[in-house]
Amino acid sequence: MTNQQHLLLDIEGTTCPVSFVSDVLFPFAKKELSKYITKHWNKSPHNKPIQAAKKEWMDDQSAESMKIKQQVMQGGTGEVDGLIQYLKHLISIDRKSTALKDLQGKIWEYGYGNGELKSQLFPETAECLRQWHEQGLTLSVYSSGSIQAQKLLYRHSSNGDLEDLFSHWFDTHTGPKKSTESYTTIAKKLHSLPNTIWFVSDNGAECDSARLAGMHTLFSLREGNPDRDPRDHTVVQSLREVSALLVAEQ
Repeated sequence: MTNQQHLLLDIEGTTCPVSFVSDVLFPFAKKELSKYITKHWNKSPHNKPIQAAKKEWMDDQSAESMKIKQQVMQGGTGEVDGLIQYLKHLISIDRKSTALKDLQGKIWEYGYGNGELKSQLFPETAECLRQWHEQGLTLSVYSSGSIQAQKLLYRHSSNGDLEDLFSHWFDTHTGPKKSTESYTTIAKKLHSLPNTIWFVSDNGAECDSARLAGMHTLFSLREGNPDRDPRDHTVVQSLREVSALLVAEQ
């Protein structure tokens, strides 16, 4: 175990505006979903996200999932269209589906690659990330978006490629973001004591879980963030405030 100081950062509402995710990334993924799955369906045995999505659909006993499966069995719709319909249903109910997140990452890769997408970060994000990295802080990401999606967002920023500033990436494959066990797992993977890790998030329940695991917590309160209740976590309204708090602790 090391005493190296770590910053574990959420993305949406913390380093990047919620509006970029909700108004740009999600609509793009929804628009391209049918095309992506149709194009890769014949190779789907080798496409892990499609296989995982099919398994999730088959295992899902909810009324909507069963209805779509019944339509396929009765020949009213094909399996490809059924899966697309199911995934669009998950998007509409905002299910934190790891398979869906992985598929979105693949679709966003295409969008970033052809220039249709360019990530939007808060104005001070790039400067703060570079400053923290130069100061020797270990930077890691924990977001509900897939690791691929996380890396793409930082690689294709309007402030240049920021991907290499981070040493570790965590998504929901590690565990749910509101589970204390997930943060305990992250501390182990960072080979660090939880009390050397600062977690910054725009979600109070996530902050609660991180603190129960022994981490320091900072609540990101930004315009447009859905969660306005910091509970009893220290509030930051800019990443520059994180820098000031870290200096004060040293």
